Amino acid sequence: MGLKRTTVYADAEDLAIIKEAAGREGIAEAEIIREAIHLAALAKRVWDTPLALPTFRSEGSDADEEARSPLERIWDAKARAYEETKRRPQA
Repeated sequence: MGLKRTTVYADAEDLAIIKEAAGREGIAEAEIIREAIHLAALAKRVWDTPLALPTFRSEGSDADEEARSPLERIWDAKARAYEETKRRPQA
């Protein structure tokens, strides 16, 4: 990687945190700053082509409902039991 020198103004508190972390990790402060610049650059990068993600088809809405149904019944029962405890008079 070719490095180029630049000047950056930073908050004194942030620089103190970087200095402490560099000492704790045994690396140069500049290495932490270079890593931060790299992460910021990647976060702001715009790709020329859209990300191609695989898509999946379900068997249909009935299949989805059947798959969720047992779990939904359990949660419904727990919700009803909880609501019931709130209605009971306190002893």
